[in-house]
Amino acid sequence: MADASERTAEIRAFLVREAARRPAGLAARASVKFGITRQAVSRHISALVAAGILQPEGETRGRVYTLAVLADHRARLAVVPGLAEDEVWRQEIEPHLEGVPSNVESVCHYGFTEMFNNAIDHAAAETITTGIYRTAIEIELYVGDDGVGIFRKIRAALGLADERQAVFELTKGKLTTDPAKHTGQGIFFTSRLFDRFEIDSHFLRLSHGEGDDRPTLIEATDAPAVFSTLVTMSIDPSSSRTTKEIFDRFAGPEGDYSFSTTQIVVALARYGQEQLVSRSQAKRVMTRCENFRHVILDFSNIESIGPAFADEIFRVYANAHPEIELRWMNAVPEVEGRILHAKSNAT
Repeated sequence: MADASERTAEIRAFLVREAARRPAGLAARASVKFGITRQAVSRHISALVAAGILQPEGETRGRVYTLAVLADHRARLAVVPGLAEDEVWRQEIEPHLEGVPSNVESVCHYGFTEMFNNAIDHAAAETITTGIYRTAIEIELYVGDDGVGIFRKIRAALGLADERQAVFELTKGKLTTDPAKHTGQGIFFTSRLFDRFEIDSHFLRLSHGEGDDRPTLIEATDAPAVFSTLVTMSIDPSSSRTTKEIFDRFAGPEGDYSFSTTQIVVALARYGQEQLVSRSQAKRVMTRCENFRHVILDFSNIESIGPAFADEIFRVYANAHPEIELRWMNAVPEVEGRILHAKSNAT
């Protein structure tokens, strides 16, 4: 049985999260869940108000408690020679993270500086707007610019057919339009460090997180174009995630800390609900995979693949690149059968 301090922490954590989800009826729900009186719940709520975590709204009879805003800061900066992401971090973001655990601060530091540096070096922007919004259960960072747009920039630089292909290539990692200055690792790792990571640019959204450990593409045809590119990153301040944990995950079994493993969401290669049947589609999936030693193909949400598609990847490409280890995951029996048949014909 949990001791008194653990039970207090459990009750207050419930109150904080429920206040964010549905403030009305907060005390009643807590009373029922934990089998305690409304007066006992009120004492916990009062303690959270005194700590600056919850804030009351409304008169006594209709009062509700919502999450207090611990930080809400933004800055609009001109892109001029000498603008540096580490200085912006120290001046605009770090002061608002007081009391945050060191592992979470490290995640924020890495993600923010990587995304801000990308905006400086790649966006061709005149201004960059950045900021932080913080409550007891979420730290949200954002970087927006008025430049050319990240997906348009990648499409033009790589000569791709459209911006959807640019999104797909970006999810693989090791993609940069300036290889002399960048490795193309920043977005790949940042998207996996945070609980939620989104890039909005010209009515396309690349989203990672929200309970799903794989990127998704959303077409927002009526999205407001306030920024050419807007990157939003959020993390729970109680998260146990570390930068080392994520870096190690994609370092490969060699243990040499190189970025040698990529995980490709095959569904992103589709246009709409089209079936994956052709060799050209398979080639699109495997584009730039020679930059990695280990390639994991995630077949989530794929009900079937054609024989030519499977053959192109698991026989033709595998034979041409024996130095690359090809693995797959989340394949339904029909897809796995196609894969195994293609592999059986490989030499």
